[in-house]
Amino acid sequence: METAVKLTLKRPKLLEQVRTTLRTAHYSKKTEESYTSRIKQFIVFNNKAHPDNLGAEEIK
Repeated sequence: METAVKLTLKRPKLLEQVRTTLRTAHYSKKTEESYTSRIKQFIVFNNKAHPDNLGAEEIK
C-alpha cells in the first residue's frame, strides 16, 4: 500500500526568520534574545498585528 505524503512549504514565522538571520550573521545569543523580545513587545503594542500588515504610521 502506498502512502501519499503532501508537503506544504510555509514561510517561516517572523521570529524564526529573525533568529535565522541573526544566527547566520553570528550574533550572540543575548542579542538574539534581546531583538526577539523587543519584536514581541512591538507586536503586542500593535494589537498583535503582523508587521507586514502595519503601515508607516505604526512603525514610525
